Amino acid sequence: MGIPSELRDLYASRQTSLLIQSPQEDAKMLRSKMCTQEGVRAGAKAAAIACVASAVPTLIVCRKVPWAKANINHTGQALIISAASIAAYFITADKTILECARRNTHYKPS
Repeated sequence: MGIPSELRDLYASRQTSLLIQSPQEDAKMLRSKMCTQEGVRAGAKAAAIACVASAVPTLIVCRKVPWAKANINHTGQALIISAASIAAYFITADKTILECARRNTHYKPS
């Protein structure tokens, strides 16, 4: 039981709009995609740096400090490291996308 291939192809081809975008709208969409890509790239860089910056001290402390050795298992260590990486990714990506959007909202006469 599923959608026959003819109907599926018909519905898939109807995704295109009957309206044609203006060149300004095309440029706006392109700038929006570029802002998103820039944010993802900056977020990934920040997450990689945060991963290393949080992994080294976490692993050293869990090997040397008696309390941490007894109370923080491998799952806890992974959660500490991943929480720092995830936070760095989302904070940096958000800031980058907002900054790029602010840059693109200035009125440019055509």
